[in-house]
Amino acid sequence: METVSENRSFGGVQGVYSHQSHSCRCEMTFGLFLPDESRFGPVPVLWYLSGLTCTHENAMVKAGAQQWAAEQGIALVFPDTSPRGEDVADDPGYDLGKGAGFYVNATQEPWAKHYQMWDYVTEDLPSMLQEEFPLDMSRQSIMGHSMGGHGALTMAMALPGRYRSVSALAPICNPTGAEWGKKQLRAYLGTDESAWAGHDASVMMREKGFDGPVLIDTGTDDQFIDMLRPETLANAAAARRQDIQFRLQKGYDHSYFFVSSFMEDHVAFHAEALYAD
Repeated sequence: METVSENRSFGGVQGVYSHQSHSCRCEMTFGLFLPDESRFGPVPVLWYLSGLTCTHENAMVKAGAQQWAAEQGIALVFPDTSPRGEDVADDPGYDLGKGAGFYVNATQEPWAKHYQMWDYVTEDLPSMLQEEFPLDMSRQSIMGHSMGGHGALTMAMALPGRYRSVSALAPICNPTGAEWGKKQLRAYLGTDESAWAGHDASVMMREKGFDGPVLIDTGTDDQFIDMLRPETLANAAAARRQDIQFRLQKGYDHSYFFVSSFMEDHVAFHAEALYAD
């Protein structure tokens, strides 16, 4: 692991680091905010998964999360959204390839060699973080925005006991039934749609649910709301009688102005679960 940068932030340190990823078979970069409490012992961990076109940097500099994480004594992890490098497959579209890993393990060519983002976020990066930083990996929660909201929800439901809480801002709720999803799942996972179900938050909510608190925020003026399909997740949660806070925020769009407006709520929501012992 190499240190790219470290900056003092709200009493803690916002770092950027690079490492060779075993799962993605390339160099990956991530951001990590450590609150001041980490100087004295391991601290709880909140994962933030970003959306289409983003890198590790977007949320790190735009979401305003460090202030609230410092207040709660929580570490923030900002992974990248895809593998990177000259030999990594890409696509001319913004919604496939680099910046659009969709948090799945690709099985199809040319993506399978590097696009193993599920394993990267759930196995590869956590293992390295535990070795290198004072983090309490027995206390983890996860959140995300847009494509990252999709990733956070599916990982939380697929890995019971891993995350104490999950939240999402404008998540892609039903990728098997929307333009944002069908294209990527077909490219990465193939044409057998039965392989897609484990990467659809609405399907998983109906079938599995989540044994913990869930918070969802979506703006009523989100320009992509028809592709996000929030109603499918709300209906699935209602059918399952899942304990969930589902909020439509009047007048808000899909941008980081929306994300930063509700970041304090989300960090406080996760802090309650992370310190619930």
